[in-house]
Amino acid sequence: MPKVLIATEKPFAAAAVQKIKAELDAAGYAHAWLENYTDPKDLHTAVADADALIIRSDKVDEAVFAAAPKLKIVVRAGAGYDNIDLAAATAHNVVAMNTPGQNSNAVAELALAMMIYMARGKFNGKSGSELAGKKLVLYGFGFVPRFLAKMAKGVGMEVFAYDPYISPEIMAKEGVTTLNSVQEIFSTGDYISLHIPATAETKKSINWDLLSLMKDNCIMVNTARKEVIDEDSLLKAFEEKAKFRYVSDVEPDCSAKLAELYPDRSYWTPKKMGAQTGEANVNAGVAAAKQIIAFLEKGDTTFKVN
Repeated sequence: MPKVLIATEKPFAAAAVQKIKAELDAAGYAHAWLENYTDPKDLHTAVADADALIIRSDKVDEAVFAAAPKLKIVVRAGAGYDNIDLAAATAHNVVAMNTPGQNSNAVAELALAMMIYMARGKFNGKSGSELAGKKLVLYGFGFVPRFLAKMAKGVGMEVFAYDPYISPEIMAKEGVTTLNSVQEIFSTGDYISLHIPATAETKKSINWDLLSLMKDNCIMVNTARKEVIDEDSLLKAFEEKAKFRYVSDVEPDCSAKLAELYPDRSYWTPKKMGAQTGEANVNAGVAAAKQIIAFLEKGDTTFKVN
């Protein structure tokens, strides 16, 4: 009987837990739960006899793989998987997967909500501005930005996108205007929404060369990863552009300076919140369980990322 460990520093919602259990029970799989842990050694101990592992934002590195001699698959319940050491997974013959698209609506809704929050001056009682008629530029055009494009058009925004891996024809079908360079993202948008992964190529790639091109009153929304932004350049953008605003669902490393110097022009959620809805929890958690079963029973590697 295969054993699945569900290890979550941020636990799944109760409804998701019940549905994940139901999927694994129906397949005849054993399952164990490690929730709200704070010491990585607890994960090392718990994973020792697991055949499969489901995680959320939990870090799975060489030490975890070394502690798990039976492990065959790890699934990140969500889209981003930079918390998994893919090289270590491959070295230990472990398949790594994510669950793309399962959190997309939740993240898109949060991005739109954060745009409204900043446009209305963080609800400070003073006159703000509307989204209607403004230009939204999406950096990336995967699942989340496609949902966001539909929402933004619904409130009257003009939507543009840049993604070198997506054809202009696909964007056109979604009613989105294609941009042809990264530079155009930053020179075009009244609002810029980031949807790129943190990779060797993208980390700190959003630097002053790009931020200097922004409109003075641009609002930048980051529901991607903080690592894609060069924070020295971010601070310079606040200094040089008097109406620039930044909002994120992940706390930047320079948060203390932003809170001190620009409290009215910056905001971030206490924890990464894009996928923090009951619906997204259920969707991603159940998808992770199904993918583990499909892999162990049929060798299905559809969502393999290593």
